[in-house]
Amino acid sequence: MFNEIFHTTDIRRIAIVGSGLSGLTAAIKLKQQGHDVTVFEKSRGPGGRLAAKRVADGSVDMGAQYFTSRNPDFLPFLTEFAGDSSFATWNGRFGFQDKQGQWQAFPDEPRYVGTPRMTAVSRALSAHATVVAETRIESLGRTDKGWALSDTNGKRMGEFDQVIITAPPAQARDLLAQSNLAELAAQLDDAISRVLPCWAVAAHFEENPWPGHEGMRCDHPALFWVANNSSKPGRKSTDQVGNGAWWVLHANPEWTGRNVDASPEHVTATLIAAFRELTGTEVAVTDAVTHRWLYARSEGGANPGHLWFQDQGIGLAGDWLSGGRVEGAFDSACSLVSACTASAVSR
Repeated sequence: MFNEIFHTTDIRRIAIVGSGLSGLTAAIKLKQQGHDVTVFEKSRGPGGRLAAKRVADGSVDMGAQYFTSRNPDFLPFLTEFAGDSSFATWNGRFGFQDKQGQWQAFPDEPRYVGTPRMTAVSRALSAHATVVAETRIESLGRTDKGWALSDTNGKRMGEFDQVIITAPPAQARDLLAQSNLAELAAQLDDAISRVLPCWAVAAHFEENPWPGHEGMRCDHPALFWVANNSSKPGRKSTDQVGNGAWWVLHANPEWTGRNVDASPEHVTATLIAAFRELTGTEVAVTDAVTHRWLYARSEGGANPGHLWFQDQGIGLAGDWLSGGRVEGAFDSACSLVSACTASAVSR
């Protein structure tokens, strides 16, 4: 049960770097065990890849487009700590393009989204954690009892018995290297090579430009994924005349890699042109926003679930350690908390 309290040998002060799904899950579960947990987030609010951008008539999901629940514990956890109104089933038509360019149906399984935006899930979860926002942790310094955290301004943010890092592997490696933990940092080199970038564009069309699907995995030189954001539950309905539709366009990692430093204007024009080529639409675009994900998703490699360095009292969690899906962030945090608990009890 999620409200079960585990008693370890003592109350630990634990710092978590990053307030994405893995960081918030770990914070909630460790807090349940009676520990004093503080989450540090470099941005203004929590979310990680559960990201959305404000637009004139609402918001658009720029990061993860949906999540699944293959772990039977995941949805009950979200229901208990985020509330069942913070997410809903996205009953869309989903297809993928085969090598011949033909559209095939996605496997039939429930797909969920935050409502009214993906960030609703992380915002709700963060209410159960102590989150210090707009604070980028620069280094960890050894103390007699554990670690002292310092931000980019050199300000000490407190001393902690243990540290959990849930940032992408490149940022986690930098933090470890800046903390004189070169041996730990070196263990992330392979994971870093497997994290893929992604340019994302959200474009508003005067009317729905493609009624055939709500989400599509593309076999295209530039596009990887396109989706009708307006079709998701809790968003403005495209059935209302004059509302138009917001579509999110994700570039594939190869195109993004070649254009990683391109201007947002170039990216927007190119991906909208690619979408027109893909669908044949001539519907006018009235607005657009962009976002560059340097660390969008992980592909291939080992999936150990988490990394736990017991001698140092440092753990790493994230979807990149557990298959790359949104749900993997939850799985990773759960396995790391179990490892932390086991090590504390064994002392």
